Amino acid sequence: MFTRLFRALILIAAAVFLLVLTWPQAFGLHNTWVVAHLVSFRAIAVIGAIVGLVLFGLLRFIRPLRRTLGMVMVLLALFAVANLGILVSRGFTADTADVSTAPTSSADSVTVLSWNTLGDAPGAAVIAAEAVAQNADIVTLPETTEATGVLIAELMRDAGRPMWVHTLAFDLVSKARSTTLLISPELGEYAVSNAAGSGPPGNTNVLPTVVAKPVDGSGPTIVAAHAVAPIQYEMSNWRSDLDWLATQCQADNVIMAGDFNSTLDHMAGRAGAPDAVLGNCGDAALSAGAAAVGTWPTSIPALLGSPIDHVMATPNWHVSALQVIESLDGAGSDHRPIVATLTPAA
Repeated sequence: MFTRLFRALILIAAAVFLLVLTWPQAFGLHNTWVVAHLVSFRAIAVIGAIVGLVLFGLLRFIRPLRRTLGMVMVLLALFAVANLGILVSRGFTADTADVSTAPTSSADSVTVLSWNTLGDAPGAAVIAAEAVAQNADIVTLPETTEATGVLIAELMRDAGRPMWVHTLAFDLVSKARSTTLLISPELGEYAVSNAAGSGPPGNTNVLPTVVAKPVDGSGPTIVAAHAVAPIQYEMSNWRSDLDWLATQCQADNVIMAGDFNSTLDHMAGRAGAPDAVLGNCGDAALSAGAAAVGTWPTSIPALLGSPIDHVMATPNWHVSALQVIESLDGAGSDHRPIVATLTPAA
């Protein structure tokens, strides 16, 4: 009797654990430490479940454990299928290869390139070359200093793609505490509208976000986002950052891109409109069927990584192209660039 009860408790605990990892937002645990990390790597979780199935299958010859292991294998199989289904529904279709020419775009389209540069690591020349190759109109660069941003703009100007540079820095001690936003003059004149100091209501808490608005009021508000990572001692700031970023996308015409340090799972509950993900903004990768393609870290394949870098926009924008660039994995940053082409919705 005790053995059966102990077995039942083990199976119930395993089932609850796997259910929480599959869909933590159902339990309100998607923004909690440890769970937030584990749900970030669904593809690796699927591989782990398959490995577990193989190992437990080899152990099933032990007669006293056969029934228990069989039930555990059923749970692992369901866990793997459920997570694979979630990944497939979000999509793996992004073009992860480098492109020699930028996607075809119409005259009224806007191409957005976002790349966390890990403190200027790739260098201005590499960043500028990619921005020019993609015909970028907006470039959001978390962890990029103003000096590097100016160099990038000068190189892009020389290549026929002039850009205005807007940088916010909380301090000059760490390059991670700077975020740079480049905007094409073709989009009009922009001015930074949020405070340089950290914390709401003017900014994210630990790492700066740049909010730029058109001076003449015509055109989208552009947000270069950088939420802090959900490490143990920053969980409160991380949750606050996501809440604050959601408020930046409550207007009718917003383009927001950057390092959110969050997957779609972490953003659950912060949508303010149907089909939105954060505030009124939808996720470009989800619209393009590519929200399962990882942008971090570059040390593992994109299909196994965590999609924490995003391009987002309000419903007045349609996603016509999206790419995650893998060929720059050796450029120095631990993030991959993500580029999306947006066109005005009909």
